[in-house]
Amino acid sequence: MEQFQAMVVREVDGEVNYAIEHVTKDILSDGEVLIQVAYSSINYKDSLAVKTRGGVIRNYPMIPGIDLSGVIVETTVPHLQVGQEVLVTGYTMGMSHTGGFAEYAQVPAEWIVPLPQNVSLRDAMVIGTAGFTAGLSVDALEKDGMKAEHQPSILVTGASGGVGSIAIQLLKATGYENVSALIRKDYQRDVVTALGADHVVTLEEFEATKGKVLEKETYDYVIDTVGGEIAAQCIAKLRYGGSMTMCGNAGGIGLTTTVLPFILRGVRLLGIDSVQMPHDARLPIWHRFSNEWSIMSQAHVEEITLHEAKETLQALQEGRHLGRTIIRM
Repeated sequence: MEQFQAMVVREVDGEVNYAIEHVTKDILSDGEVLIQVAYSSINYKDSLAVKTRGGVIRNYPMIPGIDLSGVIVETTVPHLQVGQEVLVTGYTMGMSHTGGFAEYAQVPAEWIVPLPQNVSLRDAMVIGTAGFTAGLSVDALEKDGMKAEHQPSILVTGASGGVGSIAIQLLKATGYENVSALIRKDYQRDVVTALGADHVVTLEEFEATKGKVLEKETYDYVIDTVGGEIAAQCIAKLRYGGSMTMCGNAGGIGLTTTVLPFILRGVRLLGIDSVQMPHDARLPIWHRFSNEWSIMSQAHVEEITLHEAKETLQALQEGRHLGRTIIRM
């Protein structure tokens, strides 16, 4: 391995640019394990990483990509073997540690998850951070009382995006039959319906009662992927004793609400972090993907090469991206 291809983000005179370069191993961050990358995936955070003042990368040059799957080619730890298939999502990869948008990546051993049974290297990136976050969201709501046998009313925001689209599929695979998808654009209707959404809610319909401190009790549970004003309205629409997970900020980091939904309806907010989640807590979620959550073949996914990634990154920045996009190295 003298040279290999990688997407490299550089900062020049305060402006960020990125390109596919031929690099050497010297550019990689430290780690006990060297992985030949088979697949990566493109997430919203990756689109911010290549953007001037995107707030993701602090030190340049940097290889973006918060996800990867591949095969170990070098290791200094005994519990991981050369030739073993593995995946890595989150931590500081693609931010302060060189990431998955390259033919090789070097990472700390404690970040590595052995590829689960019944999950291929491609499947792992169809899931990726987006699917892992969706899985954490569904799992958190179930631990808070959500059960398929009760058939509660569930809303998924950002339903045509990476996290939202997989969340709908996971809910349907688990047996939920009253899943609503919130969409911004009419062309997203066919996408979320194909994913299994039982009801489609347009932004216009959703915002019809905007501004009320407490709205009509509509949803037992919400998986919110966007934040901002949408999240605030979701809180106001939760039924008594309802819960909502929060995992994204594409709609803004502000949250303008009141204490009333919490003290009059007893609703609960559940924060979802997929970045620093401890290793042992990751394994049960990946185990579910290898069993009852085997939805990878039905996922709305596009497969591209590293040289085609720019268009997808731009689409994510502009809010035009649908489903999941994976990069085949």
